[in-house]
Amino acid sequence: MQNLFTKIWDRIRVPPPPPPPEENKISPELMRRIRAVQVRANFLANDLMAGEYVSAFKGRGMEFSEVREYQPGDDVRLIDWNVTARMNAPFIKEFREERELTVMLMVDVSSSGEFGSVERMKNEVAAEAASVLAFLAVKNNDKIGLIVFSDKIEHYVPPKKGKAHVWNIIRTILNFNPEGRETNLSLPLEYLLKVQKRKCAAFFISDFQGRDYETSFKLAKQKHDVIAFFILDPREFELPQIGLINFQDAETGETIMVDALNTETVERFHEGRRAEHQAKTKFLKSIGMDTVEIYTHQPMINPILKYFKMREKRR
Repeated sequence: MQNLFTKIWDRIRVPPPPPPPEENKISPELMRRIRAVQVRANFLANDLMAGEYVSAFKGRGMEFSEVREYQPGDDVRLIDWNVTARMNAPFIKEFREERELTVMLMVDVSSSGEFGSVERMKNEVAAEAASVLAFLAVKNNDKIGLIVFSDKIEHYVPPKKGKAHVWNIIRTILNFNPEGRETNLSLPLEYLLKVQKRKCAAFFISDFQGRDYETSFKLAKQKHDVIAFFILDPREFELPQIGLINFQDAETGETIMVDALNTETVERFHEGRRAEHQAKTKFLKSIGMDTVEIYTHQPMINPILKYFKMREKRR
């Protein structure tokens, strides 16, 4: 009986967070990198994206407060046309203070992120995107949490508020030395469902080099507002015409030689990669999940701003 109880408890209990990374081994070079990401992310959050974030995720509050007479400068979208018609003067709706939101970042730190053919590696772009989202959340008094994953849950930071907390999140992402090399896309979603009981906005930041994740995404989407951030590099879809190329899988170590001057081989590679990517985005959209594509050779802010504006129009 005791053994049976233990087995059941092990299956339903919330797993303890993995131990934190060593915080004292930060080189001067890494410290400069952390500072640079922090400054840039803070600038983007404060000056360019704050309003769009609020409109896209927090709306105008959950509860109606009252109707009052329109004053110059009020948002015309808040006009209550029924009251306006009855009173023969414009009136607007007022709402209670916007609700607190919990934001969870799920950041892929597997070895496939250690690739970049132009300016930056995929893991650097992922870290900066996560940092911007963290600053946006804290600036708007939201809680922000972090799940770092590879083929295991590498680290978990429970949701909290405050600038010091954002610093801890950025430092964790940039200074993390993962134990796992491969990718398990299902694992962070399963972990999220265990540690986050109330609905949250969950940003899934990955290059999506994984399989057999469909069930986990469906279950997570039913409970949480999950947004998929695809971190991509142009060389993943186009081969340079330079002859024989040795490809090595960063996660498994497997190698393959490809003749990039062979037209048939190149076309088959392009078609295969595009079809694989389209199948992933098509599946996510079929379950109602938003997707954002960020490329390593393009400004990160543009696709995020475009998504925020699109989401605002949809509300």
